[in-house]
Amino acid sequence: MRMGVNVPNFGPGTDPGVLRDWARTVEGLGFDLLMLSDHLAVTPDVAEQYPAPFYEPFTALSWLAGVTQRVRLGTSVLIVPYRHPLQMARMVANLNQLSGGRLVLGVGVGWAKQEFAALGVSYERRGALTDAHLAAMKAAWDNKDDYRGGQIPIWVGGGSDAAMRRAVRLGDAWHPLRFSAGWLDERLPRLRSLAYEQKRPVPALAPRIVLRLTEKPVTVAGRLVGEGTIDQVMEDLDRLRILGADTVILDPVGDDPEETRHPQQAWQAIATVAARWNWEKK
Repeated sequence: MRMGVNVPNFGPGTDPGVLRDWARTVEGLGFDLLMLSDHLAVTPDVAEQYPAPFYEPFTALSWLAGVTQRVRLGTSVLIVPYRHPLQMARMVANLNQLSGGRLVLGVGVGWAKQEFAALGVSYERRGALTDAHLAAMKAAWDNKDDYRGGQIPIWVGGGSDAAMRRAVRLGDAWHPLRFSAGWLDERLPRLRSLAYEQKRPVPALAPRIVLRLTEKPVTVAGRLVGEGTIDQVMEDLDRLRILGADTVILDPVGDDPEETRHPQQAWQAIATVAARWNWEKK
C-alpha cells in the first residue's frame, strides 16, 4: 500500500515558497503522492472554508513538478464541470508529459452552488456534466495524438451510489474522502455490487483520510479514520491495507485555515506516520 499527502494550496499561510517546502518535505519523507484541491471562483461559500489565496491546481502542480523529481502529483479533487473537457484533456495530458508521467487525476462533481453560478455552470446538472466530460476526455486521449500523455489514472471521489457508479464506469480507483470508522466496511460491499451490476471490474480503493494525532486515544462514537494516537492511526492504516487499499492519502491540515500559517505542525505529523510506517514494513 502506497501513501500520499493532501497539501493545502489555499489559506493565509500559503504562498509559492510554502508550496515548494511542502512538496520537498512530502518527497523527502518518502511519500508516493502529493495532491492539491480545486476551486476556480472563490465565492463566499468557498472562501468560508478555503480562503484566499487559492492556487489553481494545474498551475500549482506545474510549479511543483519543476521542484520535485520522484513524487507523483495529483488533484483531490478536480471539479470536472468547471472546465471544458477538451481544455482539461489537453492540460492533464501536457502536465503528465511535463512531469514525466507522474500525474494522478482525482475528480469530483463539486458542491459550491455560488461557485457554479459564478462560472455559469448548472449546479443541478453537475453529475451528468461530469460523466459527459470524463467520457470526452478519455476519448480525446485515446484518439488524438496531440492529446496523449501516457496512462493517466482517474480516481473518482465521493461516497454516494452515483459517485461509486461513476468510479466503476469511468475510473481506475474509488477515492472516498474523510470518513468515520466503520463507514468503509458498509460501503465496499455496495461498490462490489455496483461493479457486478455493470459487469465491470471493481475499481481500486484509494481513500483520503484525516490525520489528527492526539496524545490520548480518541474513543468517541464517529471517530474519523486517521484521528487519534499514532497507534490508532497505524491500526487504521493497517485496516485499510487489509481492505485492499492501493494508496491512502493523508489530510494533515484541519478545518481551520489558520493552520496553514504553521505548516511545521503538519510536517511533524506526516513525519511521525512515515517513520512508523517504514519501521513496521521492515
